[in-house]
Amino acid sequence: MATEDAPQIYLVTPPDFELGSFPATLSGVLDTVEIACLRLSLATRDEDRLMRAADAVREVAHRHDVALVIDTHVVLAQRLGLDGVHLLDGQRSVRSARKELGPDAIVGSWCGQSRHSGMEAGEFGADYVAFGPVSGALGDGELAERDLFQWWSEMIEVPVVAEGGLTEELIRDLAPVTDFFAIGEEIWNSDDPLATLQAFRAAMG
Repeated sequence: MATEDAPQIYLVTPPDFELGSFPATLSGVLDTVEIACLRLSLATRDEDRLMRAADAVREVAHRHDVALVIDTHVVLAQRLGLDGVHLLDGQRSVRSARKELGPDAIVGSWCGQSRHSGMEAGEFGADYVAFGPVSGALGDGELAERDLFQWWSEMIEVPVVAEGGLTEELIRDLAPVTDFFAIGEEIWNSDDPLATLQAFRAAMG
């Protein structure tokens, strides 16, 4: 049973998926586990593919009353009626995205391991800041350590997201100092995504 102040799940789509089957899989997950927000995070830059994927996922998300944001594409977020955008360049685009999307949209910022970038993103209007990866050979090998999340949760009011290389053990360790866990390939690459997500949920407390 989740405690009242336990972190929430921020679900990230796989980098590629079948439009014919993934919406049903996603719907099954959202039926079973409470999700705070969903992010469309595709590897493709093909606009038509992105738009069709967004249409399919948005229908499922909104049916379950879950907000849907998209990586990077402020224009597509506007055009497709999505709830916001997840920016991948730290604080740099936060101000312009906020101006374009307005005060009610979700604007999130991935800031790697940079406390400074995170603070600036918050000052510029980000609704949350994501740090990571927390483990694994992702990116340049640098990791977001527990100390960063602890400092942030004590000093900064902007919600913080832990992302990248999550495990049950890491989730248990970071749960007291994190508002959200961005969970994506950790579950989609497993044999049973729903069971894996439920195990992660249990580890959050």
